[in-house]
Amino acid sequence: MLKNTYECFDVDITDKVAHIRLKRGDAFNTMTRDFWNELPSIVNDIDSQAMARVIVISSTGKHFSAGMDLSVFAQDGSGAKGKVDRYVAAEAFRSNIRQIQSSFNALEEARVPVLFACQGGVIGGAIDMITAGDIRWCTKDAFFCIQETNIAMTADVGTFPRLQRYIPEGWVKEMAYTGRKVGADKAKEIGLVNDVFDTQEEMLEYVLGTAKEIASKDPLTVTGCKVLVNYGRDHSTADTLDYIGVWNASMLPPPHMQEAFAAKAEKRDAEFPDLLKLRDTPM
Repeated sequence: MLKNTYECFDVDITDKVAHIRLKRGDAFNTMTRDFWNELPSIVNDIDSQAMARVIVISSTGKHFSAGMDLSVFAQDGSGAKGKVDRYVAAEAFRSNIRQIQSSFNALEEARVPVLFACQGGVIGGAIDMITAGDIRWCTKDAFFCIQETNIAMTADVGTFPRLQRYIPEGWVKEMAYTGRKVGADKAKEIGLVNDVFDTQEEMLEYVLGTAKEIASKDPLTVTGCKVLVNYGRDHSTADTLDYIGVWNASMLPPPHMQEAFAAKAEKRDAEFPDLLKLRDTPM
């Protein structure tokens, strides 16, 4: 269950919208060890316990996030003492990277949409983070940078398999090969963000309004849209059409449709059942 306080985040749930804020603005919201543990825990709790129908992730301070905190690369002292076989060390490094990757996988795997509102720098690991969500917006001062190239490493937490789904491959390669910053207007032009706002206040008003609108729709339908869009991204048209048929054969909800029609005719808000809570542990 959600805790009262977190080291890296504030969490508020209102009107079926969960708002997760990165709160270490004075430290540019770098991604510390606490960050990597807290984020998937928060998202998985909200999703599995059906606490909200939409998740919005925003930030505080000058920059959305400056990416990985250098402390994450430090040894924690729990490994073997003395000289370590390089191949064994490489396997442990791979396993550690997979664990970090799973923190952002939670955003993509959540049943509910995850929306991002970005200001200032979206740097390094922050690119990995926002591309694991569903929709992104930013302020006019925002810029996006695959910073890993500038420190002689290859981005490894999700940038490459996800970024090229949203922007042309040529732009992925230019950003990756050069480590250059891409400004807000260019990010909108190439499709990384849906829109650009003058201020963070205007952006949040719009994004939270959009989240509230999504939350007013049938949750089963919205999660179906997310599942099927993501499935279609990774499969052929024929396979996706077949899967859509299977989905609707089992989960097309006539009572929900009737409620939608009735609410529109009666000029009132529709009332739909929430998704069910999931088991805490497998059977």
